[in-house]
Amino acid sequence: MRAVVYTEPERFTVREIADRALQPGEVRIKNLVVGVCGTDQHLHLGEFGARYPLTPGHEIVGEIVEVAESVTGLTVGDRVAVDNSVYCLHCENCRRGDFRFCQNGIALGLQVAGGFAEHTIAAAAKIYPIGDLSLDAAALIEPTACVVHGLDVLGLTPGQSVLVTGAGPTSQILAQLLVHGGASFVTMAAPTQFKLDLAKTHGVNETVLLDRADFTTAADRLRDLAPHGFDVVIEATGAVGILQNVLPHVRSGGTLMVYGMASESETITIHPFEIFRREITIKGSFAQSYEFARAIDLLKARKVNPDGIITHRFGLDEYATALQALRAPDCLKAVVHPST
Repeated sequence: MRAVVYTEPERFTVREIADRALQPGEVRIKNLVVGVCGTDQHLHLGEFGARYPLTPGHEIVGEIVEVAESVTGLTVGDRVAVDNSVYCLHCENCRRGDFRFCQNGIALGLQVAGGFAEHTIAAAAKIYPIGDLSLDAAALIEPTACVVHGLDVLGLTPGQSVLVTGAGPTSQILAQLLVHGGASFVTMAAPTQFKLDLAKTHGVNETVLLDRADFTTAADRLRDLAPHGFDVVIEATGAVGILQNVLPHVRSGGTLMVYGMASESETITIHPFEIFRREITIKGSFAQSYEFARAIDLLKARKVNPDGIITHRFGLDEYATALQALRAPDCLKAVVHPST
């Protein structure tokens, strides 16, 4: 089969590789659509625990083409999504139910072969049938699962006001579920107008155009909207320049959630007295664990509306262009169709 193969950071080719035999409990999937994520850009640089040789791609949707003899409940022809997280289930954290912190965990597309290939092999236990869900909607299952986990961590109180910084695909999903989840007022601030406009059509109350290099103008507008700050601020860009500037926009007694993924080496400065005096809660949200079923239900019920989110589509040979597209101002969500 053909696959993207990295031999080291920033060095990859699209080439033929062997398609191994299935082991007990596994299924083989023909990859139909695989989302390109900011994580893939970090992996391209060798960050986020990448192991080589590596075929990336962790937002995988496809059709089952082969099942091992021991597999039940799944059949050839089923359209499915793949939960890429694999846990050992026996370390201390797994035994506590903290699967995201599995001490031996691996992930398809990060440490073992993922979806930027014609086929993916995965454990049957990590396969979720999608029924008649459209491929465009199914391409958002993994990011929606991550958002569901983030909202679990956040613990939004009905009636709270929320600011989301960033308007990428995850931010779009976050905003939609916040609107449906009891927030009294949702504001989105981001540098790209068409992304803000899309969020407005999906229920966001207010949008603010910001400049990553100069937060001043956006700060004035945010103070107009929430003079005493927002109950919750979710930083979803991963840009430390924005994270550095949002704390003053958290209401005293409020919550700052770090959702966007910054580079592993980046840092910010925080004044501890401000956290102490204003009783600010800071939370983080990392990936997901066993939230796929809820994500599929939300997409089927259109509580997450996929319309307009996927803007760019590529074939497997165009993987380099797909990575570059993530930085283009006209790109919201890029996907690869490995089998076309």
